[in-house]
Amino acid sequence: MPLKATAHIEAMSAFALANFGGFDRPTLAQNESAFPPSPSAIEAGREAVARSYLYPDPDWTLLRDAIAKTYGVERDLILCGAGSMDLIACTIAAFAGPGADVLGTDYAYNFAASAAARVGATYVKAAERGFEVSIDAILAALTPATRIVFVCNPGNPTGTRIKNAELLRLRAALPGDVLLMIDQAYGEFDDQDPQAVFALAGRGDTVVLRSLSKAYGLAGARIGWGLFAPQIAAEVRKMQNSNQVPTVSLAMAVAALEDQAYMRSTVARTADSRDRFAQGLKAAGYEIPESRTNFVLVRFADAAAATAADSALRGADIVVRGMAGYGLADCLRITIGPPEVMDRTLRALTAMRGRRCW
Repeated sequence: MPLKATAHIEAMSAFALANFGGFDRPTLAQNESAFPPSPSAIEAGREAVARSYLYPDPDWTLLRDAIAKTYGVERDLILCGAGSMDLIACTIAAFAGPGADVLGTDYAYNFAASAAARVGATYVKAAERGFEVSIDAILAALTPATRIVFVCNPGNPTGTRIKNAELLRLRAALPGDVLLMIDQAYGEFDDQDPQAVFALAGRGDTVVLRSLSKAYGLAGARIGWGLFAPQIAAEVRKMQNSNQVPTVSLAMAVAALEDQAYMRSTVARTADSRDRFAQGLKAAGYEIPESRTNFVLVRFADAAAATAADSALRGADIVVRGMAGYGLADCLRITIGPPEVMDRTLRALTAMRGRRCW
């Protein structure tokens, strides 16, 4: 008799990564930074390679110090992980399971659904309105089985944001035994003051997550962090692998955080390129939600038009991300990449629109 996985694992699908046609091809599908990390982070990584024969610091001591100083948060509330995905998965594993619901929204980051499926929890979606999260829809979707509410701000793949006051309203209206998880992987691209949201973590019923993959250009280093009250952190750490953040990654992350001028420059240049690209697409007749991230979501006439555009772009060695997995088969998500690639992409999509194919 062949070996079989547990029933709930057999029933789930693997989390789908972008099909970018090969690691050495230009890609606008992964939401990676258009720019390399800070030169000081690269140099710190080179120096740390010599220490690779030692296990990394399991308590992320220097990194937590750097995060606390940079973001003005309590050091003792900080947990780090191998990307924010690690922290999402471990938090859901610690606080949800069979018979529990994880409540997200229509277009929240799909990995939360995969993390819920891994532990046999049910992932439920509240409706979004015009690509924007509705706090009222989330509250209306609550049931006695809801254990976690998961929201992205800014959102992926929509790029839209929730006002901080609305997040505070959500937390105030949720039952005290429902954990609110706020994924802010693109938080550096949002000009709202984060302190009011960060402060929610101290309540003991809210987790706020961040990533160094986007604004800091460290996607390959896999560094995420979050704010967790002690009683939540104690349970999440049980689910984490020991030494899961490598020595080189820790060193690069500390150096990147210490170079805030470089990070702010990366964000500003990315936002400028994003806005020019979005304005060009709008001028060509495409629907583009306002983005507070390093990507834009482009809506086409229908799913067939989006698929044809995706194929045409790939034929020109421009790889973007189809959104059928999010129920947005009529959309493509396009990461902001190097300027010359964005120019080619804009010309190609404008020409398609001009031919009245889309």
